[in-house]
Amino acid sequence: MREWEALDEIKNMTSPNQMLWSLIYRKLKGNRGNTMITIYEAERLTQLIRNKNNRMELSCENKMFSFDSTAQKIICANQRLNSYTGRKEEINLLPRLIAKYQAGNSFEAHLQAYITKNLGEGKNKSLDVAILNDAEMEWLGNEVSCGVGMQRIDVMPSVIQNEQRILIPVELKAVEADEKNIVQIQRYVDWIEQYYIPNRQSDIHPVLVTKKINNKQSNTYQRLIDSFNRFNQANKNRCVRLKFVEFDLDNGDLTFETVLY
Repeated sequence: MREWEALDEIKNMTSPNQMLWSLIYRKLKGNRGNTMITIYEAERLTQLIRNKNNRMELSCENKMFSFDSTAQKIICANQRLNSYTGRKEEINLLPRLIAKYQAGNSFEAHLQAYITKNLGEGKNKSLDVAILNDAEMEWLGNEVSCGVGMQRIDVMPSVIQNEQRILIPVELKAVEADEKNIVQIQRYVDWIEQYYIPNRQSDIHPVLVTKKINNKQSNTYQRLIDSFNRFNQANKNRCVRLKFVEFDLDNGDLTFETVLY
């Protein structure tokens, strides 16, 4: 089934407040790459597919699925599953990231890829502690579309801690933190509260990850902290206090540290 047909089918089977927003954002952008869908979207999409076939299990024996537009149901195709024969070696992002860091070049995309690849894997303890705080990660997305303005949350894990779900929208900057970062984080909190929380109750714990600021005595740094405090005061009943995390290069590896302010 073509993508636009699948999208129309999903829209027809869901009420206006139950849209699979991740798929709709993808269609609005016109991209055909991978799109992150949340846990509740995946569960809803799975149930829609089951309902379309009257909840009957299909056994296709390593064959591909297709959609019969006449019978309006999912069927087993004659075509067998394709095996990937391309490159399978592990890609080490760190040397390239460090080279860009030391040369003063932009490396935000590399930083995002590094965190997405390593978060929760036990490969960088400082990263896991700073963002996850030893919580159990159940889902991880990056470039998560939010808002009709095509904004995207850099990294967003969902974790469980003390039997409570916590959603962690992470804003990444490869430069030092700026007061303007709060504006973006506020948009994330607004979107999550409006569209995510009604579908899957969770606490919200926003995190800002930026390059280490060496001079913490400057007026600029104090204005930054003031912006954090204003954010926390304005959102004290909506989300957990903003966590500020700085990264630095130490002995050929990235280290992450939570800053108390």
